[in-house]
Amino acid sequence: MTAAPSTHTTQANAEQRYSVTRADLPLSCPTPSMALWNSHPRVYLPIEAEGEVQCPYCGAHFVLQD
Repeated sequence: MTAAPSTHTTQANAEQRYSVTRADLPLSCPTPSMALWNSHPRVYLPIEAEGEVQCPYCGAHFVLQD
């Protein structure tokens, strides 16, 4: 029996710094492209005002690229 192919491109919490664009908003951690099975609950992060934000669960740092 073969394993089902993964539809996710990024392992959740694999990095500590992520660059995101306005097309990625609203921003959540983990992002929709991350596998969720080994991660924390999804939390939406307010990045628009400051241009960067840190996830309170995993400490990942997100930077908004304009």
